[in-house]
Formats: sequence, C-alpha cells, structure tokens
Amino acid sequence: MNINQIAKLAGVSPAAVSRYLNDGYLSDEKRKAIAKVIDETGYIPSSQAQTLRTKKTKLIGVIIPKIDSDSISQVVAGIGEVLNNKGYKMLLANTDNHDEKEIEFINTFKQNIVDGIILLGTVLTPKHKKALKDLTMPYVVLGQQTDISACIYHDDYTAAYELADYIINKGHKNIGYIGVTENDIAVGVNRKQGFLDALEKHDIKPSKSLIKTGSFYMDSGYENAKALLSKNKKLDAILCATDTIALGAIKYLNENNIKIPDDIAIAGFGESKPSSILSPSLTTVHFYYRECGVEGATFLLNKITNPDIPDKAMKLGFEIIKNQSV
Repeated sequence: MNINQIAKLAGVSPAAVSRYLNDGYLSDEKRKAIAKVIDETGYIPSSQAQTLRTKKTKLIGVIIPKIDSDSISQVVAGIGEVLNNKGYKMLLANTDNHDEKEIEFINTFKQNIVDGIILLGTVLTPKHKKALKDLTMPYVVLGQQTDISACIYHDDYTAAYELADYIINKGHKNIGYIGVTENDIAVGVNRKQGFLDALEKHDIKPSKSLIKTGSFYMDSGYENAKALLSKNKKLDAILCATDTIALGAIKYLNENNIKIPDDIAIAGFGESKPSSILSPSLTTVHFYYRECGVEGATFLLNKITNPDIPDKAMKLGFEIIKNQSV
C-alpha cells in the first residue's frame, strides 16, 4: 500500500494524501476521506520517506535529570500531551543527575536525529551553554532561568520566602534548612535565599549548624535531619528544599519518636503524591510542573515552525499547600 493507492481509494490526488500526511492544508471533506481509507487499510507511512520529503524527523529530544521524580514526571506528561497532539514523538534521555551526561545527550541529539531539544535543567555550566549555543535546531530550557535561550521556570525564591514566613508566623523560631548543591540555581540557590531572607525579615539569625546541604534523595533528608538534631536541641521546624528530602527527614523523626508537628514542624516543595497521603499530611508548595511542560513544548513546536520568533522567559506561579505538618 502506498500513497497512490490511498489516493485512488479516497478519490483524491496523491498530492492531497501527501499534504494530509504532512499536516498541510486540506478541505475537511478530503481530510475525512483520506482518514477513512487509512483507518480501514491500516496504512502506516514510512517515517524515513517523510523525513526525506520534509527534512523533519517529528522527534523531540527531552533530557531529564532523573526518571524517578514525581515533579519531573509531571513535566514530561505535559510535554507528551502537546507532542502527541501535534504528531511528534519524544526521545527521553535520563542523566541520573550527571552534568556531563546532559552535555553528552545534547551533542548526540544535535546530529539531526531530532527537530528540537527540551532540557530540564539542573545546572547550566559554561560547557552546557556552549553546547546549547552550538545547536542549529530550536531548544528550550525548563526549570532554570537563563538568558541564552527560551526558558520556562518557577518562582522558587518567592515560594521559599512565603513558605518560611508562614512557618515563622505559626510560632516557629528555631528553623533548620536542608538544601541541595548550589550548582542548581533554582533549587540550590533561590530556595535557600528565599528562606534566609524570610528569617531576616523576622530578625532571626540562623547559625551555620542550622543549614545543611545534600543530594535530592531521601537519604539526604534522613542524614541531615539527624545532623540538625544532634547540634540543635531546640530545633522546632525543618524546611526541606524538596518533598523527597522532607520524606527522608520525616522517616528519621518517626524512627526517633519525634512528633510532627507537636515537637518539630516540617515542610517541603513540590506537592508530590506522598505528601497528601502522609499522616500528618505534608505542608508543601505546589508548582505548575505539568503546565511548565505544556508551555515548553508548545513554544518549541512554534519555534520549529517559525524559527524567527523571539525567545521568551516565562516565570510560573505557585501555591502554598497548608497541610498538617506545620
């Protein structure tokens, strides 16, 4: 079965079938006739032939820092929703939080196997920026603010400031913070700075022993909660840079019969699925992760169609979810 046979069965020209397969303009009548024949015959067009004709692969490379993350899965779901609706497929590259892997995948994707790249950034080193600037295809960065490309990012600073302010207004004064490496500007720098500025607003001066840094994993929350409590017997709250870190801290508190929130309040960021089913439920920040994916994919596809449209930076909002852990 080929497009000539499809055209004959549908009563249209081969050119009309070609336009149908490549999302070109067609009358509704012809489009329905071709779709009916394709559905009845089970015809599958050759992707290689389409690529040769259109110079497009209809593939988008999506680079993510880790696959076992609720927030990242929401972003990817948003990307997939847009790509599926527009007839594109996703090539997912998981870096396991290895910076060099991100650059490696950027360089792999630029060998004309994809029409564009979406990078869920954690760090943007000079090497990252060079690799991105060398691309001849459209790309967009999600989760980090940057001036080298279009980007969709979250208001991490204000979210942390307002969450810390809420915890303080609930009567907590000896607040520990468990963050991540400052290579990650959004989570490692902006959330920490929002926390510190909220303390300053209330004339609270945290000691170095109240600030801990680790990885994005539960183990970091567990070990750093242990370290915080070993040095700060009057600790009455812990703010964690992510819900995953908060889960680790909660595990340590539960194992040591420290009641939440009676003895120590705890909060995180991300509104992960476990945050609402915990008892007590976790106070956290809802970011618009799925919308981030939708906006990023939509802009990228527009850029593929119209390369001259200017890049944009979009900052998304947030909501504080006031649950029982504070």
